[in-house]
Amino acid sequence: MTHATGPGSYTGYCPQVQFAAELIGRRWTAAIIGVLTDLGHARFKDIRCRVPGLSDRLLADRLEELEGIGVVAQCPDAIGYSITEKGRELGPILCQLAAWSDRWSTELGDRPGRRAS
Repeated sequence: MTHATGPGSYTGYCPQVQFAAELIGRRWTAAIIGVLTDLGHARFKDIRCRVPGLSDRLLADRLEELEGIGVVAQCPDAIGYSITEKGRELGPILCQLAAWSDRWSTELGDRPGRRAS
């Protein structure tokens, strides 16, 4: 089922889009995917060090979730994690979200890194 009417368009409710938006919108998920997309693979501690404010517990939870849906895979040596093909395909989407945020966040009154009150 598709809800696109042409290139760059989207109409109506789509459960697949809702799932993807909620996945990316979970705290630190986009950052973890970004780190692994950038590095290809990384140890747990290296991911944590590249995402300021990310706790060990939350990183473990997010990696488990992302591994469960096939976005991240634990390396065969069990020392680190790698991004899968499915995860790499999120890279351009995250770049588009970043570009949108750069363009509109100040006009909307939000600043990256600032939490809503």
